[in-house]
Amino acid sequence: MEIVTKKKMMLFSGTTHPALAAEIAGHLGIQLSPCKISRFASGEIYFRSEESVRGADVFVIQTHADPVNESIMEQLVMLDAMKRASAKRITAVIPYYGYSRQDKKGLAREPISAKLVADLVSVAGAQRVVSVDLHSGQTQGYFDFPFDHLTALPILSDFLSGELGLHDENVVVVAPDAGRIRTAERLREHLHADLAFLYKRRSRREAHKIEEMAVVGEVDGRPCILVDDMIDTGGTVAKGAEALAQQGAGPIYAAATHGVLSGKAVQLLEEAPISGVVLTNTVPIPEEKLFAKLRVLSIAPLIASALRAVFEDTSVSEIFRGENQL
Repeated sequence: MEIVTKKKMMLFSGTTHPALAAEIAGHLGIQLSPCKISRFASGEIYFRSEESVRGADVFVIQTHADPVNESIMEQLVMLDAMKRASAKRITAVIPYYGYSRQDKKGLAREPISAKLVADLVSVAGAQRVVSVDLHSGQTQGYFDFPFDHLTALPILSDFLSGELGLHDENVVVVAPDAGRIRTAERLREHLHADLAFLYKRRSRREAHKIEEMAVVGEVDGRPCILVDDMIDTGGTVAKGAEALAQQGAGPIYAAATHGVLSGKAVQLLEEAPISGVVLTNTVPIPEEKLFAKLRVLSIAPLIASALRAVFEDTSVSEIFRGENQL
């Protein structure tokens, strides 16, 4: 007996960022698969697909945004349901990977929570993961199956060079610390700009506290772009902008993939000597956190291109010309 089967692509969205999932589906030219997600009175999560997923190539989209633990658990429940419903291949699409900064032990008796999240996603049923701009490349090694790492660099560089006109040797791309120099170097190449970095010493005992920051590079009288993987509390960007301004730099822009914007981040960014902040929508940014300096770019076309490549079994790295490797 010989049976010819057709591949079927199905996209499921969690409740954390449905707008992004719908936009990705739109770029793929398909509809989000219907499902029911609810909470029991006790707070436990319920999920059920309203269509059969047997033999389908399933993509479960959920960004690990606030509330982070709820978002992760919801995706785990969805992945488990797909596994038990006999989906042919299950891909966890995680635009922002939760706990990504807890990727090593800094002090004794600390967890490596990024590895724990990887274990949970694996056990739940994922057979592949797609994520955007990880905090650390080593996170890919926590999985024993394919991990497709995407980067928002093409989207950010197109906006910075196109709409803002920042694309010549007078411009300086600034890494906020030594760990972001490679990212800054790639953006520098896109913009044909110069490179500088900030020496930043964080407190080992107090989270988000920066004890010292200094500028390494020539920035006096030159436009500067601070580039990072995320803006969380805004402290690094605000202090970095202040350090650049003290060295005579200007105008100063900040660009990052993930706009977590926790606590007083919006206030810090508004008060800092920054002309503009550019983020993508990997994380939902509520209306109350939007401010005049902020520009949010859509990551959906990039993710959609990667999911199409995964579904068609073609190269994801070719989309980025190899720049998605950390």
